[in-house]
Amino acid sequence: MTTTLSLALLALAIGLSHADDNPAVAAMQDYLDFADYGEGSISTEQLASIESTNILYIDTRNPAQYDSGHIPGALNIEWRLILARRAEIPTDRPVVLYCDTGLLSSKAQFSLKIAGRDNIKVLWGGYLMWLAGQDSGD
Repeated sequence: MTTTLSLALLALAIGLSHADDNPAVAAMQDYLDFADYGEGSISTEQLASIESTNILYIDTRNPAQYDSGHIPGALNIEWRLILARRAEIPTDRPVVLYCDTGLLSSKAQFSLKIAGRDNIKVLWGGYLMWLAGQDSGD
């Protein structure tokens, strides 16, 4: 039993010591070292002030949630598939990701940022905040 525990702890220690050698970890740390607070997000108020029809909205919720209601013209790419389907996401125009609250779309945005995409923003407050703005006439 002691030998098994010792081997397990040794394997864990070796695994953790190699985590710093992981290029994905290094890329994430590079981003975190230089990211400003709020970088990568956009509010409904900021969107309303932008006079652009060139923005692509991507709903990162699952297809059933998308089908129950979404921002008009939005493309549906579930957050877990965002890297696999990144070829569908343009690099030459603004892209705004959203989910219900911003949590899942933030994960997708972070993944795309690490993959080298700089034109991606997350809708702060998500679809629920956008809906609230529609209801109030903003």
